[in-house]
Amino acid sequence: MRDLTPSVNKAEVAGKGAWPIRWDLLVRYRFIETIALWEGRLTTRHLCETFGIGRQQASKDINHYIREIGPGNLVYDMSLKGYTPAADFMPRVTQGMADEYLHLMARNNELSNVFESLALNVANVEVLSVPVRDVKPEALRPIMQAARQQRRLEVDYVSIHNPDREGRIIVPHTVVYTGLRWHVRAWCEKNQEYRDFVLSRFRDIPDILGTSPHGIEGDAEWNTRVTLRIVPDPRLRADQASVVAADYGMHNGALEITIRGKLVPYALKLLHIDPGEAQDDPIAQQIVVENREALTPWLFAPSGRRD
Repeated sequence: MRDLTPSVNKAEVAGKGAWPIRWDLLVRYRFIETIALWEGRLTTRHLCETFGIGRQQASKDINHYIREIGPGNLVYDMSLKGYTPAADFMPRVTQGMADEYLHLMARNNELSNVFESLALNVANVEVLSVPVRDVKPEALRPIMQAARQQRRLEVDYVSIHNPDREGRIIVPHTVVYTGLRWHVRAWCEKNQEYRDFVLSRFRDIPDILGTSPHGIEGDAEWNTRVTLRIVPDPRLRADQASVVAADYGMHNGALEITIRGKLVPYALKLLHIDPGEAQDDPIAQQIVVENREALTPWLFAPSGRRD
């Protein structure tokens, strides 16, 4: 799991007399900065619901961020009844990358558990990070808004098949992290089907249009659940298969993973399983999909294409 809270420029923050900061406060300041930047509106309710703190403490945190952490970064908007990012907003305790916001949203329900212990010692832990395919806040905000309100979105998009930007109208419903990149699942008016659109391939600022009847309820591939049954490569010896089964926490010699049908190819890729053919060396392969035939429709369905 990628760290939701990237390293801080201590020199800059220290220059404001705000370092060192208690870990629990630093997490909330990063949350303030992330929500304000990527959603365009921050209220005390955001902090209250996420961290289980009172409105008075939430207000105190926001005011301290404004005075000491990021002076000039937030502006109160009377019409929105919340804080918005200033035109010259400069991230101070985050990197200002979409990846931070998206991971935060994906783990929002688990934040209280993730940060329950404040005495964490990570000196002997190293996490490999993959290159981040970033997206601008101005592009992500309308995508998230359209997804939450089931509205049409006019976008400029590039792809491998169409490297020159092309105008599209889509209706997004869910932002997805595959373990390597972020994409948005959306109805495509051009192709008249639901497709995956890579977030880093959007250009300029999408325009929000009216509502659409094509919401998440109509996405059959997304709403259908499929079970992957993963087992040790049958070419392994019994003792080798036992080691593999323990590695993956298998029960009765198998690991069953239930996911959305549309996410089957991504899950197999993360598991380094090629559903088409097995590797020559079972030691290299180690695991296989036992119920491959049941998964075939999800691997080769025409609407499985992504843009």
